Amino acid sequence: MPSDTPTTPLHTVSGDLLVIAPRTGAPVRRASTNPYRRLLATPGARAFTTGNLIARLPMGMFSVSAVIMIAGTRGSYALAGAVTATGLAATAVVAPWTARLVDRYGQARIAVPATAIATLGSLALLLCVHYDAPAWTLFAAYAATATTPNTGGMSRARWAHLHRGDPAALHTANSFEQAADELCFMLGPALAALLCAALFPEAGTLIGTILLMTGVLVFAAQRATEPPVAPRTRAGSPLRTRGMPALLATFLATGAVFGAMEVVTIAHAGGAILALQAGGSCVAGLLYGSLRPATDIRRRLLWCLAGMTTLMSLPLLAASASDSLLTLAGSLLLAGAATAPTMVTGMTLVQRLTHEGQLNEGMTLSVTALLGGIAAGSAAGGWMAEHTGAVTGYVVPVCAAGLALAVAAAGIRRT
Repeated sequence: MPSDTPTTPLHTVSGDLLVIAPRTGAPVRRASTNPYRRLLATPGARAFTTGNLIARLPMGMFSVSAVIMIAGTRGSYALAGAVTATGLAATAVVAPWTARLVDRYGQARIAVPATAIATLGSLALLLCVHYDAPAWTLFAAYAATATTPNTGGMSRARWAHLHRGDPAALHTANSFEQAADELCFMLGPALAALLCAALFPEAGTLIGTILLMTGVLVFAAQRATEPPVAPRTRAGSPLRTRGMPALLATFLATGAVFGAMEVVTIAHAGGAILALQAGGSCVAGLLYGSLRPATDIRRRLLWCLAGMTTLMSLPLLAASASDSLLTLAGSLLLAGAATAPTMVTGMTLVQRLTHEGQLNEGMTLSVTALLGGIAAGSAAGGWMAEHTGAVTGYVVPVCAAGLALAVAAAGIRRT
């Protein structure tokens, strides 16, 4: 059997004699060629990743749970949609401020109390629904959940701290985080629907709240990998950084792709099939992380956006040409393949443009832009699906992807 122990003999000279002796020693361990295995071998990485994944799973559960819970007890999807939209708007306002506090005072000091406030908001919503409180209390309770910290951003900030100066490892880390996002948003809604149907209408919100608080506590307890608090800097908001406004506008348009695709697909074929898009994105993200990082990150982003624009046209073509759900499923799987590489590349560019002491704020601004785009895309896709037909509605994500490409080409390449 081949051995990792070196067998080449040692040669030396003693007087006039040539001495040959066998080489002995411990076996030489070969470094793993799997970039994700090397990444998770970073000291402390598995511990904070475990906590972060537990905390991140409820992000895909809360909105679905709220809709099922409110609509099931109040009999109004309009009320349920309005409550979740209010929470989304509140998050867009509050999240950047929470992230700024995280950068200034540290992840553990801010994330735990911020999550506790959000947890109380979720529990208040649950109680208000259960005890048939006035409708306005639902809006107030769900708005309180806006203090939920950006757990994905905090995890990416840890990777950036642990692997600063190592673009290859950071590229793999960003790909891993994006794949984790896709996995959680693929499993979260299904888990929420299952809990609400199998147990009771409030079960999804209750279990999600427990998971969120538990995950953040586990994550925050890993102090060894927490980025040090950066000294106060006179640097202004990341919004003022050259190239950041154009990048955030790109994220806004990209969010519209996601929001429109979700609503139009639900209207056309139901929500279960959407898991294929998330699954395609998850696999593509993991494969993308095994590639070499781009030397020109801006050009790579343009190529990713061009690929996304092209692949997002596949569901439109599939829905127009056939009523087959199998064809549509395949097109959604392929369309999702462009999502993760685009997001990974965009987040990497955010990290490069943002001051080291403002990483959480910069990435949270990006997520906020995505959320705003999702809301706009959902509204536009819903209007198109209702007034022109679900098939025509697939035009919206294609146009949104093209807009993202145009904005990036016009603004980001000038930086």
